[in-house]
Amino acid sequence: MARRLSRWRVAFAATVAVGLAGAGLMTVQERRSAAQAPDVVPAWFAPYVDVTATPSYAFERQEQVRDVVLSFVVADSARPCVPSWGTHYTMDEAGESLELDRRVARLRQLGGDVSVSFGGQINDELAVACTDDGALRKAYSRVIDRYDLTRIDLDIEGEALRDGAATDRRARAIAALQAEREAAGEPLEVWLTLPVAPTGLTDEGLRTVTGTLAGGVDLTGVNVMTMDYAESLPAGTSVVDGSKQALEATHQQLSRAYANAGVSLTSEEVWHRVGMTPMIGQNDVPAEVLTVRGAEQLAAFAVDKGVGRASMWSANRDRECGGNWGDLTVVSDSCSGVEQEPGQFQAAFDVVGAEREPEDGASARPSASASPSPSATRAAGDDAPGPRATPVDDPATSPYPIWDENAGYVAGTKVVWRRYVYTARWWTQGDVPDDPTVSVSDSPWQILGPVLPGETPEPEPTLPEGTYPAWDGQKPYEGGARVLLDGIPYQAKWWTQGDDPRASLAGDNTSPWRPLTSLEVEKAAEEAGTAPAEEGAGESAEESGEGPEAPAEG
Repeated sequence: MARRLSRWRVAFAATVAVGLAGAGLMTVQERRSAAQAPDVVPAWFAPYVDVTATPSYAFERQEQVRDVVLSFVVADSARPCVPSWGTHYTMDEAGESLELDRRVARLRQLGGDVSVSFGGQINDELAVACTDDGALRKAYSRVIDRYDLTRIDLDIEGEALRDGAATDRRARAIAALQAEREAAGEPLEVWLTLPVAPTGLTDEGLRTVTGTLAGGVDLTGVNVMTMDYAESLPAGTSVVDGSKQALEATHQQLSRAYANAGVSLTSEEVWHRVGMTPMIGQNDVPAEVLTVRGAEQLAAFAVDKGVGRASMWSANRDRECGGNWGDLTVVSDSCSGVEQEPGQFQAAFDVVGAEREPEDGASARPSASASPSPSATRAAGDDAPGPRATPVDDPATSPYPIWDENAGYVAGTKVVWRRYVYTARWWTQGDVPDDPTVSVSDSPWQILGPVLPGETPEPEPTLPEGTYPAWDGQKPYEGGARVLLDGIPYQAKWWTQGDDPRASLAGDNTSPWRPLTSLEVEKAAEEAGTAPAEEGAGESAEESGEGPEAPAEG
């Protein structure tokens, strides 16, 4: 996430910071003035989650429900005006392969929320790659609308910091989206995330701030990456002390930048527009390590100053490395490299966004491990008091088969039960997915999230002809044998002859055949060197770059 800072950039940043007070800025939105500073929203903490990292981090299933910042949306490597998750997944692909939309919905059911970060250290931020203003605005809008976002994060690093044209394009697009959403009564918070040194923002970072304000963006705040200082960290200065210095310097710089943009703020209000994102545990610079104790000290400083936002890189890493991880000075995407309990860094930073508990002592948010109760969802339009109606599953509006107590399910199989989607953790038969008497660790089912509006049965994945032998009604098959029929792969559950595999698709659980799971199809396709297809499914508008909602590439 971070970029190391060189000496000349840090030195020049100090010079630019002094000159900011006299620098003129282009006019920002007329509604913004000294008397119209936006209402102060409560301080908040939300760790970054690396969406595409493996193993996947289950942000929707943590013991403590928290808001998260999902990262990173970047330009597709082949289609510069199409947003993607790290170039690995389109929005549709992330919804299917990662169940991302469903997991977001589940987190929101539990009281948490998500924002999305655009950019990051590697790959191209959308405004860098997409040079058409209209297409760029649509690309940002597609992500904001898909995940129903009220807050976004623009993580600008590397070459994107030095691309002034991209800064201008980004500002125009975001300002237009903010105006549209404000007119619709759906305001959008916008945070810039930038590299920092103990002396403050670099010259490139300052130019990004001023350019964003000049472009008309109602900038909620600037989040600085208090990490990977390298040569900019004075000898003998700890990561914690260097971070405190960086935050103090950023506060001074933002005071001048907002004033020059026509926004008069008190010192307290400026602090509320400052955010911090440390890298927990081992940083990319071997000598820089943030311990749990250091995180607690940094969080206390943030609370004392009234910092408006805290994040951390990353929730994926918030656990101790296992004994097989050889060199703890080498950064892992999955562990911190320091001694800690699971989730201990997040617990340390929770104080930044701590909310007062209800007077009765009840938790403000439910546990993410709780199974949904059959009485937890009212029938549509039912606002009357009393017990809620038990949801009824409809195969026509369910993305996966309805759970059947007589069916056997192998690991990885997904089912719908009482309008929730579950995946089998191991082979199971007769185990009710939402059994409230079984602990999460003992249940063969893992909840993924609710059935989403507009969902329909997922097409059966197919494989190319020749991947497996074609089914022959005259031929006997032993258990475990695999065949293809109409492109759909099946596996025999036991010895069979003459039984049409297609009966298993119609819900016949006595069939000696079962269709392969999506994971099995993907593995078979990899082994055969082909890509699985979906029966009756064509290329989506998002993937093709065509259709009424797809932007034209610049």
